[in-house]
Amino acid sequence: MQQRVLLAEDEPNIVESLRFLLTRAGFAVEVRETGPSALEAAKDLAPDVLVLDVMLPEMNGFDVLSKLRADRNTAEMPVLMLTAKGQREDRERAIELGANQFMSKPFGNAELVEAVRELARLEAGPVALTGSTLELRSKNA
Repeated sequence: MQQRVLLAEDEPNIVESLRFLLTRAGFAVEVRETGPSALEAAKDLAPDVLVLDVMLPEMNGFDVLSKLRADRNTAEMPVLMLTAKGQREDRERAIELGANQFMSKPFGNAELVEAVRELARLEAGPVALTGSTLELRSKNA
């Protein structure tokens, strides 16, 4: 069965690029462009991975992530957060809220696809901050 990625991003060029990359990598991709629609889709679709932009209309990615982690049905959903800011405060907040991985824009295409593949393979677990991204750690590590 094809693994599913929910992409929560409102920038059309990024949506087009990521949809192409992830589809080519073998994922089925659904896109939502606002925070509330991403939250609803995450609950309804139960994707294997959520790629979540921090800056979304109507509700930011941090608020979406917080609501997902508070719901027992979505608390373990693997989440890769994307931001154009890339500030240490954003990375730290992502960790506190339970993001599995964090990437700053611009990011490498291969790096993003590999991160999504890892998240799709691994059970959601703790994260570690190293450099510009968060590295995954499995619960059994």
